[in-house]
Amino acid sequence: MRNLPYFCRGQVVRGFGRGSKQLGIPTANFPEQVVDNLPADVSTGIYYGWASVGSGDVHKMVVSIGWNPYYKNTKKSMETHIIHTFKEDFYGEILNVAIVGYLRPEKNFDSLESLISAIQGDIEEAKKRLDLPEHLKLKEDSFFQVSKSKIMNGH
Repeated sequence: MRNLPYFCRGQVVRGFGRGSKQLGIPTANFPEQVVDNLPADVSTGIYYGWASVGSGDVHKMVVSIGWNPYYKNTKKSMETHIIHTFKEDFYGEILNVAIVGYLRPEKNFDSLESLISAIQGDIEEAKKRLDLPEHLKLKEDSFFQVSKSKIMNGH
């Protein structure tokens, strides 16, 4: 994706139910319309950036955009793992995401354990990169101050 950072928001919808249950890594899923409106040049893979739920605090995040080869999805998805512990689910809330960088292409894994290990590595790498000054400043971007009644792609 050439145009980073990329900003989008949408209502959190139920996904496949695998993030928390099988992986121990909860994800928030965007509706199809948000995924369908991604820029044409977006590469599938793992990205990192900032996210907030509703008008809440902004946290570090990683997001998987693609087909999830391990699970052989037939629909492209966009699954965000916010690096923060929430007390409860937030289905129906507005998720605000600023994608600031690319970590790696998506790939298949030969076991659930190797997938989990890769995701944990992605999370650690994202935490480090988001501490860089050029990424840290985006945490304060006006995008995160916008009224939570809007659903849009772009800035």
